[in-house]
Amino acid sequence: MDIELRHARIVATIDMAGSISKGAGELNLPQPSLTAQLRRIERAVGGDLFVRSRAGVTRTALGERLIPMLADLVKRADEVMAAAAAPTSGPLRFGNMEWTPPTLREALQSALPAVELQTVTMTPATAVEGVQSGTLTAALVPSSTVAEAAEGPEPALGKMLIVREPVWLALPLQHPLAGRHRLDPADLATLGWVRYSQDHWFHAIEKRLFSAFDQQDVEVLHRVDGHREAMNWVRDLGVAALTPPTGATPDVRLVPLVGPERVEMLLVWRSGAVPRETLRKLVDTVRQYYGEYARTVPGYWHWIVEHPRDFLELNGFTPPAVPSA
Repeated sequence: MDIELRHARIVATIDMAGSISKGAGELNLPQPSLTAQLRRIERAVGGDLFVRSRAGVTRTALGERLIPMLADLVKRADEVMAAAAAPTSGPLRFGNMEWTPPTLREALQSALPAVELQTVTMTPATAVEGVQSGTLTAALVPSSTVAEAAEGPEPALGKMLIVREPVWLALPLQHPLAGRHRLDPADLATLGWVRYSQDHWFHAIEKRLFSAFDQQDVEVLHRVDGHREAMNWVRDLGVAALTPPTGATPDVRLVPLVGPERVEMLLVWRSGAVPRETLRKLVDTVRQYYGEYARTVPGYWHWIVEHPRDFLELNGFTPPAVPSA
């Protein structure tokens, strides 16, 4: 077997990820398939490139010699593709939902300094449609929206998991339950609520959680059209709302809920339409930004560090210990 660019990319990705399972996630491949491909590559080069263990992979002596060359091959190929695409490509248009912090745009522009960047805030469904039609380059959206889009005839979407956000309860700062470490379903029946409108992407997630907690008959004062509006009602009217931690504002208190509900956030793009190096920088930058933003949400950073298995995609982008402050 001759060594091809795709083989070099497999080896370089596993090396950067630190394990075959994480490498499979980065490459959107099943782990058994990636393992089989790596074995064929190792047979072709005449020996093992990695030592496998429960902790991940480390380079063998042969790997120390060959992997840097393979990684350089991948880097040069990506540079060639980026240079070839540059004269004909337009601006990189990045879609985000709910709201787009100016600091996110700054982070993306810093990672892609030679690219003309445009950011736009829109509903997840509109963002997915924009990616499929080519009016957006990439977008950060919940996985439920992507699943719905996959059922249509439009072009296939490439996707990469950025983070699995938990769903928490937002309460007024002085609420009697605001100091609890975690709430049980029975606590929810005592609260007044704002809930999300039926055409909002979070409505289905909220509905599943209320159903799981058997709390469909709670008092609902208002239906909101976004997390920011929900937080204003929590703050000003003393009611409760569900939200991912990054959807909260500093003037409310977040309390974790007992339950497995998660919001999977995906970076999506039109398959084959974005250079690999650009995609790598987008994924790395958005993950890095998420980790940094999570540190500003009271209580959330400690939760991430205390539950590392829930945030495997952020490994390498978060400090190993809980900050003392």
